[in-house]
Amino acid sequence: MEKTLLTREQVAERIAQDLHDGAIVNLGIGIPVLVSNYVSNDAEIIYQSEQGVLGMGSVAKPGEEDPDLVNASKQPVTLVPGGSFCHHADSFAMLRGRHIDIAVMGGMQVSEKGDLANWKVKGAELGSIGGAMDIALGSRKLFIAMTHTSKDGGFKIVKELDYPVTALRCVDRIYTDMAIIDVTSEGLVLKEVAPGLNAEDVQKVTEARLIVSNELKEMSI
Repeated sequence: MEKTLLTREQVAERIAQDLHDGAIVNLGIGIPVLVSNYVSNDAEIIYQSEQGVLGMGSVAKPGEEDPDLVNASKQPVTLVPGGSFCHHADSFAMLRGRHIDIAVMGGMQVSEKGDLANWKVKGAELGSIGGAMDIALGSRKLFIAMTHTSKDGGFKIVKELDYPVTALRCVDRIYTDMAIIDVTSEGLVLKEVAPGLNAEDVQKVTEARLIVSNELKEMSI
């Protein structure tokens, strides 16, 4: 079978399969905002935005945009029936109080201990952590969506972070264009691989050691 990497949309579709009915979910910038496009219409997922929205709907169609209603990527979105607005401070109180079931964020690096770096590359002079730290530490579960390697082929799943830290020991699961990896107390467990790939393919581009699950399987997209 030909070895192919997943597209951004396919990664988002696979994450959507792991959002349970009734969950309150925060979607970050990049691949994460695509996740809502693939959630079943039969599932009731309540989307929270740190801008102060609880009950965020789909991306607004042309002509239906409200400049005051946007998602984390600054895209115009809609509000579902029963959705509400709140003060920015109240929005972060939801996060800090651990009222968000799952957050899906992008990542630049994840360590074997589940440490996350996602706001500034090494050596950059500009950058702002924003609400990333609160979201990473405040959510009950944190899923990271990213490409498996950097543009130059460098490791993004590493033994130790060398990018500025967002939060320590916060990541529960990593979704990449090559694999799904769980962060456990024993280490990083390889759970699923992209079609045509095997555990050796993934380990070659992963600095941290991977524990191959006894139930390793191919991703279903």
